[in-house]
Amino acid sequence: MRFMIQVRATVSSSRGEPPGPELKPLFEEMGAFHEELARAGVLLDAAGLRPSRQGWRQSYHPDGRREIVDGPFAETKELIAGYTLIQVRSVEEAQAWAARFPSPFPGQVCEIEVRQLYEEADFAPGGDMALAD
Repeated sequence: MRFMIQVRATVSSSRGEPPGPELKPLFEEMGAFHEELARAGVLLDAAGLRPSRQGWRQSYHPDGRREIVDGPFAETKELIAGYTLIQVRSVEEAQAWAARFPSPFPGQVCEIEVRQLYEEADFAPGGDMALAD
């Protein structure tokens, strides 16, 4: 089972300012946590994301048109600042790892969101993409 731990952006992280020396302890703690995930054999990937002003959104319309809107995006609470992708044996194991995830923005209200990824086994045989029972 794969799970993505998404770090939700804050107003300060969305500004995209270079990290200052005050964030060194956080980076060390996050690095140690990721090393622990790697030693346990559950870490697949982890990265921080650049601010939304360096990205874009692509919309798909029913008539086939595609529309691109450049960042930045105003709704910070809907943005992701980074992620950690893990592979574990159960939901409970994913919850246990997430419970140990360091606070991404110490001193600020912040949150992470954990979502399970679909696996090939979640879909019915034959490629019709219907969810299996």
